[in-house]
Amino acid sequence: MDLQEYFQRIGFSGPFERPDLPTLLLVHRLHVMSVPFENLCLHSGQQASMELPLVFNKLVRQRRGGWCCESNLLFSWVLGQMGYTHTTLGARVYDAHLPGFSEREGHLINRVEVAGGSYIADVSFGLADQIWEPLELVSGKEQPQPPGMFCLKEDGGTWVLEKTRRPPLIPNEAFAKASLLNRGGTSPVFCFSLEPRQPEDFHAASHFLQTAPDSIYTNISLCSLPTPTGYIALIGWIYCKVTFGFQEKFDLMDMRHITDAEVQDILREEFGMPAVNNLKLKNNKINM
Repeated sequence: MDLQEYFQRIGFSGPFERPDLPTLLLVHRLHVMSVPFENLCLHSGQQASMELPLVFNKLVRQRRGGWCCESNLLFSWVLGQMGYTHTTLGARVYDAHLPGFSEREGHLINRVEVAGGSYIADVSFGLADQIWEPLELVSGKEQPQPPGMFCLKEDGGTWVLEKTRRPPLIPNEAFAKASLLNRGGTSPVFCFSLEPRQPEDFHAASHFLQTAPDSIYTNISLCSLPTPTGYIALIGWIYCKVTFGFQEKFDLMDMRHITDAEVQDILREEFGMPAVNNLKLKNNKINM
């Protein structure tokens, strides 16, 4: 594995002289903008590995995307190679259908110590709640980013990430009541403690998410990638292009159904990915 190869993958040309905050912010943003959040391996007869050399080969050399146990694991390696002091943490994702946080720490994130402060780095949450740059680990501080207003809140050793969203504007009336839409307002994203974790701490959760009949990942094929103005997503057979801050107060969501014949072209042309062989799109939980 080679750091320069990773830099080329995300389009980072330096200069890199020391592990400082501006470089962290830039590399984080470039990773988010270059490496899709996707679970398509699960829907093409494969499994997602947490073996770092395999992750590097998939995300960097094959130019594929991945989910948090791949992409944030890779980013943890990058942080170490660049000389940043960092710690892996485990988060529990908020599920509005429960409602509440998941029982398992299935979301891998990183804490970075730099410039006299602590920051939460998360390059692989996907969709509308993906942060573009690390968030300062300060309770109650509102931190605006293009996707919306983020805020970390601490209570009794548990940190909760909240996001305030703009209401959606959907030109295609067929999707006006789509269950995948965020309706605006403030809600939790995930919670975590500052107790350090190791990659092996996520193996059981990774196995569950890839195999359980009631896992969102086994029921929905998903690929998303931020753009300079918002993000794009392929959720089952639904292709969505989102523009943040449309007319300064909405997130414009242009959504349409696609056919199987369009899939590989969309992955190549919109997400910058190679062909995913034997891919079978799936959308069991989102009903239109």
